[in-house]
Amino acid sequence: MLPFHQAVENEFSKVNKLIVSQLHSDVGLVENIGHYIIDAGGKRLRPVVVLLSALANGYQGVDHLKMAAVIEFIHTATLLHDDVVDVASLRRGRQTANAQWGNAPSVLVGDFLYSRAFQMLVEIEHMPIMSVMANATNVISEGEVQQMANAGNPDISEEIYLQVIYRKTAKLFEAAAQVGACLAEKDQDAMITYGKHLGMAFQIADDVLDYQGDIEVTGKNIGSDLAEGKMTLPLIFARDNAEPADADLIRKAIAGKTADNFSAILQVVNTSGGLSYSRQQAAKEVELAKHALVGMPDGEYKDVLLDLAEFSISRVS
Repeated sequence: MLPFHQAVENEFSKVNKLIVSQLHSDVGLVENIGHYIIDAGGKRLRPVVVLLSALANGYQGVDHLKMAAVIEFIHTATLLHDDVVDVASLRRGRQTANAQWGNAPSVLVGDFLYSRAFQMLVEIEHMPIMSVMANATNVISEGEVQQMANAGNPDISEEIYLQVIYRKTAKLFEAAAQVGACLAEKDQDAMITYGKHLGMAFQIADDVLDYQGDIEVTGKNIGSDLAEGKMTLPLIFARDNAEPADADLIRKAIAGKTADNFSAILQVVNTSGGLSYSRQQAAKEVELAKHALVGMPDGEYKDVLLDLAEFSISRVS
């Protein structure tokens, strides 16, 4: 168990039990697929952010437990849908749900998790939080569509890349941090900023891992972003700073959605400074996340939020 889990160990255990109970369905396939992906592991960073945000802001109730489960269900639903769109076969080191059961069941169980999340939101009876989550899920969907539309386009700019990762990844971190402060009826701006930059750092680091990690660390096939035609930050920097022939190699791979020349492209990304630049940008996002908490009263949970920001890029440092 990681330190930030230990800080909320009691609450985290309750959230896990709540997640299992809320997966109940009279339809066996729903439970089977739901449990398969929920039980796949992962650090559950987004639910932890909800818990830490609520506690750091002095929340005394129990609805942060339900909100943590809501956030995890929404995240899991996006994973199910993502893997179908990306035709992914591996996540967290094992077969994706779509690889095991097929695309249609995966999409439909993703829909079930979305709707179960909003059932739980209704039970909380907190209209501002419902508004936050409705907006967040809409933005996430836009990000997924934007990323899909960009696939195979080798001319994506860094600005567009940052727009996409904010929408598809950082927005849910932002919402997770915001709802904690919202439950506590405290100023939400600091937590919104913290969550946004935490999510940006996390996603940039994840994209770096595709070019420096291994399957044991990433849980996915190395080079999968290239094969899906995704222009991530390491590639964008390499395209703009490498020799013309090397830049052309990247363009052709993205346009063709192929990882056939992955080794050669990996060398280009390294020698051009693509990985080091991306690590630097992730580190800047971490500093922005930490700076957002400057005005928050000191305490155990604030310290853990600061540590969590550092952890988000520890895999690539």
